[in-house]
Amino acid sequence: MNLLRTIESKHNRLFIFQLQDGSTIEAVHYRGDTLCISTQVGCHVRCGFCASGKHGLLRNLRREEILSQYYVVSSFLPIRRIAVAGIGEPLANWGEVKAAFYEFKEKGLKVSFYTTGFPLENLRELLFMQHNGVSVSLHSLDRNKRKALMPYGGDLNRLVKFLKEELPLLPKGRKKKLSLAYLLIKDVNDSEGELIKLAQLAKELGVGVALLYYNSVSDYPQMSPEEYERAFLLLRSLGVKVTLSNRFRKDKIGGCGTLTVGKTADYT
Repeated sequence: MNLLRTIESKHNRLFIFQLQDGSTIEAVHYRGDTLCISTQVGCHVRCGFCASGKHGLLRNLRREEILSQYYVVSSFLPIRRIAVAGIGEPLANWGEVKAAFYEFKEKGLKVSFYTTGFPLENLRELLFMQHNGVSVSLHSLDRNKRKALMPYGGDLNRLVKFLKEELPLLPKGRKKKLSLAYLLIKDVNDSEGELIKLAQLAKELGVGVALLYYNSVSDYPQMSPEEYERAFLLLRSLGVKVTLSNRFRKDKIGGCGTLTVGKTADYT
């Protein structure tokens, strides 16, 4: 793996890696101590609000390719945390991701995950591991709407049923580290009724909500800061613990949904 290029913004450092087969992947260093890494070349989920799956899945990353992102960047920047939230669905490459996870933990790193939740048997295993946080992507509680947003993101009803059955089995400390990720998209999933349903589910499950800000990478309209704040205040008024996207996740360089992949990408 070669470090092809580094792009810096006020908040983030984006690293473009070239693999042996010529493919490129990206990782992001943010918050001064955190590296967001990729687990696949492309992504089969093909979320309409994310650049990473635009061309589908090319292949899984091997354990050593996942780890190499850390080894390269840690040679010149401090890293205490790993966010498995870059290009790819980690549960769809679970054998390699799990092997890398245990090596990260051996080095004393804190590791968190963002996932669509499928395959569910892999999510079950992940929930009981010594992770430092798992955010399960919902983005809508309307089955058809979620499928439109996440064409290959798995069945919503199965996911909700799974969470209702499995979360009561988690130790209290593990459960506290779980949240529901909800990317707010203007005029798509931001109605008061939808947010009330989200709050009801979060309270039933006993978890918080990560209310994500949409970085404009497609034709979906972007929320204004005021609209985003109103959604946050509504959820909080309903008794839900809510976290917002910080400045690192909203940065156009390396923010949520902005990472790309390609055989012959042009980064000029």
